[in-house]
Amino acid sequence: MRIHHLNCATMRPPLAPTMVAHVLLLERADGLALVDTGFGTGDLADRKRLGRPFLTTVRPDLDPGETALAQVKARGHDPADVTDILLTHLDLDHAGGIGDFPNARVHVHATEHAAATRPSLREKARYVAGQWAHDPQWSLHQEGGDDWFGFASVTALADDVVIVPLHGHTRGHAGVAVRRDDGRWLLHAGDAFFHGGQLDDPPTCPASLAAFQRLMAVDNRQRVANLERLQDLARDQRDEVTIICAHDRAQYDALSSGRP
Repeated sequence: MRIHHLNCATMRPPLAPTMVAHVLLLERADGLALVDTGFGTGDLADRKRLGRPFLTTVRPDLDPGETALAQVKARGHDPADVTDILLTHLDLDHAGGIGDFPNARVHVHATEHAAATRPSLREKARYVAGQWAHDPQWSLHQEGGDDWFGFASVTALADDVVIVPLHGHTRGHAGVAVRRDDGRWLLHAGDAFFHGGQLDDPPTCPASLAAFQRLMAVDNRQRVANLERLQDLARDQRDEVTIICAHDRAQYDALSSGRP
C-alpha cells in the first residue's frame, strides 16, 4: 500500500496558527481509499452552507485545487477508483468531499453517524447534511472486540486499515490506523488533538488551540482521557506507531515531503 499525504483545506483562523486538513490517499491493490476528505466541490459551489460563524472564525481558503477530487485527478487516477472513504468524524471540514466520490463506501463510527444525522441542538452547527445529500453507501462500525496496541478497534479494510474509537471531540470520533509496507503503523487521529506538540514530553500547545479544543469537545473529559492514552502510545510505541492529527501544518509538511 502506498500512502499519499494531501492537504484538502487550508484554514487561517485569526488567533491561531494556519491549519491544514491532513487527508490520506491510500493506493491499495483493490482500489483507492481516502482517510477524511476536507472540503469538497459542493462546499466551494455553495459556501453559505458552511455557515457564516465557521467562515468567519476559521477563514478557509476554499481553493478548488485543494479538494481531494482535484488532487486524486492530479495524480493520474480516475475518481471512480476511490472505493472507500474512512472518516474520523463528520464535522464539516472533514466530510465535505464525500459527495465528489458518490460510489465510494463511506466508513464512519455508528455513534458518529447517529450524531450527525440526528444532532442535538449543540451539535447542529458542526454538521452539514448537504455534504451527504447524495445518500452515500454508509458502512457503520462499532467496537468489535479487536485490540490495537491496547485500544479497542474494528477492522475496516482487510487487516491493514482499522478504525480506533477516540470519542470526545464528537460523540463518535475515531482514528484510522493504516499499516505501512514496512509493518509500522500510521494513526490518523483526526481531531483527538490539534497540535503535534501535544504528544511531546512535556506536551505543548498554543493557548488558542487548547481553548478551541475544549470549546469544540462534546465530552472534554473523554477527549482528555483519550489524548493521554495517545501520549502514552506515542511514548511507548515510538518505533511501531506514528501518530498524526488532522490540522497540524508541521506534521503535514514533514510527511508530505518524505521526512520521518
